[in-house]
Amino acid sequence: MKIYTYDVIVIGSGAAGYNAACRLRQLGKNAAIVTENVNCGTSRNTGSDKQTYYKLGLGGDAPDSVYNMAQNLFDGGSVDGDNALCEAALSARCFMNLVELGVPFPVNRYGEYVGYKTDHDPYARATSTGPLTSKFMTEALQKKANELNIPVFSGFLAIEILKYNDRVCGVLCIEIKSGELCAFRCGDIVLATGGPAGIYADSAYPGCHTGTSSLAIMAGAKMQNLTEWQYGLASQAPRWNVSGTYMQVLPRFVSVDTDGNEHEFLDDFFENKYEALSLVFLKGYQWPFDSKKVLCGSSVIDLLVYRECVMKNRRVYLDFTKNPFGMSEIDYKKLSEEAYTYLFRAGACFGTPIERLLKMNAPAIELYNSKGVDITKEYLEIALCAQHHNGGIAVDMWWQTNIKGLFAVGECSGTHGITRPGGSALNAGQVGSLRAAQYISAQDNKCISDDIFGRVLQTAEEKHKSIADKVCGGDDNVSGAIIKAQRRMSDSAAAIRNKDDMQQTLDITTRELSDILSFTVSDKSELYMFYKLRDILITQTAVITAMIDYAETAADTRGSALYTDNRGELKSGLEENFRFRKENEETRAKVQELWHNGECFETSWRPVRSIPQTDEVFETVWRTYRENGNIY
Repeated sequence: MKIYTYDVIVIGSGAAGYNAACRLRQLGKNAAIVTENVNCGTSRNTGSDKQTYYKLGLGGDAPDSVYNMAQNLFDGGSVDGDNALCEAALSARCFMNLVELGVPFPVNRYGEYVGYKTDHDPYARATSTGPLTSKFMTEALQKKANELNIPVFSGFLAIEILKYNDRVCGVLCIEIKSGELCAFRCGDIVLATGGPAGIYADSAYPGCHTGTSSLAIMAGAKMQNLTEWQYGLASQAPRWNVSGTYMQVLPRFVSVDTDGNEHEFLDDFFENKYEALSLVFLKGYQWPFDSKKVLCGSSVIDLLVYRECVMKNRRVYLDFTKNPFGMSEIDYKKLSEEAYTYLFRAGACFGTPIERLLKMNAPAIELYNSKGVDITKEYLEIALCAQHHNGGIAVDMWWQTNIKGLFAVGECSGTHGITRPGGSALNAGQVGSLRAAQYISAQDNKCISDDIFGRVLQTAEEKHKSIADKVCGGDDNVSGAIIKAQRRMSDSAAAIRNKDDMQQTLDITTRELSDILSFTVSDKSELYMFYKLRDILITQTAVITAMIDYAETAADTRGSALYTDNRGELKSGLEENFRFRKENEETRAKVQELWHNGECFETSWRPVRSIPQTDEVFETVWRTYRENGNIY
């Protein structure tokens, strides 16, 4: 077996992973990146109408401070205050690092980074480079990593974190093309594997990104807030958020049944067509599904799409070529004042949706053209999709897990809570990777000896060779199992959650996981797909367990999910199985934790860590910093 030795292994090649590797090298560590494919990942391959980077205010006369930003992050609920304070305190440093690396964030003639308001943002802290902000970030950081000569092992799937005396000592991988095992020996590991995108069928994540959350789970790392996701309307092919102007131009919503019959289903629900159009317009701002906007807000649109797709087994499309409801012309003054004013000022009170889109945001049309879809002529298939995981691996204020030497940065770390400000995830990935690099460089952990590592590796090698012997050489039933597992998850454990349905899905998933060696692939070149299936089933089991625990513990609805309850409230016109109880907010001061005890999953709840009060005298901080005292 090939064995590579480095101080630190970073797993993942997105914006957070590349930043971790660059910072580690700049701080004197010999780090390498291990990735399934250097060109895959969410950071590089996804975006939205105006993909946001959330940072401290750096323009204008609006008052802002590190503590204000930390408080706003903390107020999202189920957020640890020390993580929030770090994300606020280091946001300017991390943002300016990206600017210096060439990410083209807009600036005015005086050097101000003028911002705008995003969701859950009381200040105008948001900025953007357009729909591909995270892609530009990843490319700039990759360029820096190349300049620093950081090794990148592309085409390697990590399958097990190796430990000795409850501390990481390496990672076992398979080379995807050959299915052969190889190992990386190291003193520390930084997980930058993104969210567990592979567990859902209806997904805004790029198809090449699936995540590898089970790595941490099976290593014994605690997970937190696994119930908290962000869901929203997205196109299916290509996978892309239909937020912003895609909604504000008022497209038609059309479903098609199995016989090919079209239904403009919003017309079936709304008595007032202009109320429907006003709510479609609001979907542009209020893009994520929000349970608080069901009874009086735009999120009823999401439920209607879900009802058509999942409950009626129809395919749903946006049509930009014609106005909704057979209108030859829209009387824009009958829209809500907010919608009318916006469209009037944009000079878009005319024509068809595609003509309005051409006027307001022509690059939005070109974006789909570049992906092979001409929305000037074609319907665009959509669904209510998983877009971002706010929960994930539990970390401390240095983004270290409960496993010594194992760090989690970017979306795989669970620092975001329930309702984060839009775009704060990009900032969190940069801050978390910097913090992890700072801590690792200060500790100077050494690799274990060749002899000890050899014994640890031999045990892992024997286990995975036995797996390969059993699953390789049969009929390929793995791919079909993945598709079925993803479909079950989207239907029963996504934005709409019923406890009984989730329990049925958990029972099936647990049964398949216990019988995992019955799934086979044709040869070793497909072995990585078996590990993909295993990762999906393990992660689904963890996530559904957390959701059921929440349903039993809180029994109310919060965030970007609706927990059905026959004792709750119902939006007029919807079926009884959309009845839900409003959030009482008692759990917002708590964090749900989950871990695998070696046999099964356990859950518990703890209070959030409060925001540290840092009213410190400069001279004291300066002395501690000079002496490199107890900072770490």
